[in-house]
Amino acid sequence: MTKTSSAAAATVKLAVVNNMPDAALRTTERQWRELMAAARGDDCAVDLRFFSLPEVPRSYTGRMHVADNYTDVAELWDGVDGLIVTGTEPIAANLPDEPYWPALTRLIDWARDNTVSTIFSCLGAHAAVRHLSGIDRRPLGEKLSGIFECSPTGEHSLLAGVPGSWRVPHSRHNELSEAELVANAYQVLAHSPEAGADLFAKDYGSLFVFLQGHLEYDGGALLREYRRDIKRFLAGESARYPAMPRNYFDPEVAAVLAEFRAQAIEDQGIDLIENFPADAARSRDFPWRDPAICIARNWLHYISTHKAASPESAAV
Repeated sequence: MTKTSSAAAATVKLAVVNNMPDAALRTTERQWRELMAAARGDDCAVDLRFFSLPEVPRSYTGRMHVADNYTDVAELWDGVDGLIVTGTEPIAANLPDEPYWPALTRLIDWARDNTVSTIFSCLGAHAAVRHLSGIDRRPLGEKLSGIFECSPTGEHSLLAGVPGSWRVPHSRHNELSEAELVANAYQVLAHSPEAGADLFAKDYGSLFVFLQGHLEYDGGALLREYRRDIKRFLAGESARYPAMPRNYFDPEVAAVLAEFRAQAIEDQGIDLIENFPADAARSRDFPWRDPAICIARNWLHYISTHKAASPESAAV
């Protein structure tokens, strides 16, 4: 193998299929780009490209951003080593009724035979498990939002170097039954007493990795989502004032936000969102960053190692 072909073999080709709604499109790009940049080592070059399923509903602005900055999804089928499939905001009550469902299930089936490993995040994880194993997600009584303590529940190369416990952000309205996952041969790798199965995996020929939490989130992500949900309440789009993200704000900030909540419930109106105490509430705590980088680095190492051992790589 020449030096040039060796470098090509060491380069991990990654694709992020970003299906997030327009409001979160650029933020999700940045979060995954920054996580992968922090995770790659000196010996692992990463070629990262972004794609989006055309069937995901978008505004004109969103479609133009994808057209100008993303690779055409037709090029995805040429092959990648690793794939990341994000979630999106659901439109339908049942996942198979979503307009993008046929395209998403085609992507899942393709990934089994054409990637070394694939990460499915949040709704992406729920959709993949529904398609692969027929496990339906269950609605929660209220949105699960906050930072939750997790601990490993088994040994796996993805967890090498990860501490005995770590904190992970979760933000979702649904959950998967851990018992059903185990019964269907998924290996739960990290569990939270409050949030359930955080990280789990199953080998389909390609190692499929599923995240119910958000390793990619930056420190302010939950704050931005909380403000968005409050804005929806003030606009009359939601009947219930959102619960404060758990384990996220210090007591002083929580008190300020509780005062705003009381005012919002009494004087409901969209203009009140301008008084949201964003500066006071801004979180600088980022406790999941180091474990997230560690898990992402292990994932890249898994891909690089298995790619190098493949017959196709040996023939380069």
